Amino acid sequence: MKLPQENETCPVARAVGAVGDRWAMLIVRDAFDGAARFGDFQRRLGVARNILSDRLRTLVELDILALRPAADGSAYQEYVLTEKGADLFPLIVALRQWGERHLFADGEARSELVEKGTGLPLAAMLPRTQDGKVVESGAAVVRKPGR
Repeated sequence: MKLPQENETCPVARAVGAVGDRWAMLIVRDAFDGAARFGDFQRRLGVARNILSDRLRTLVELDILALRPAADGSAYQEYVLTEKGADLFPLIVALRQWGERHLFADGEARSELVEKGTGLPLAAMLPRTQDGKVVESGAAVVRKPGR
């Protein structure tokens, strides 16, 4: 995984450069789900140690994850989401909801993301205007720098 290009003016391209790798996104997903130690991630993901080590190192360099001493006082270190990493939650939810809508057959078993307090699924994520109206893809345009 490489760091995003500083000369890239498109925020989507920079974001994909930072977290667009399959393993990076699954690491972030698992961090939201409570994984913290190298072994936790490896068991959950089944990824090769060298790939996992590289992705974790990059996510730390990007300040998406941070290393801290283990909560149990052992010699291990744990990976925790930083504020920047926690800001990826809407992206994880949007990817999940897109996958639920388009990649599963009706009635097919799948995991479900629910709100802890109520046990209810989260509402669909939709882009909105500043005053709360839903925006369809054709109703938005990208303004390029210098134009």
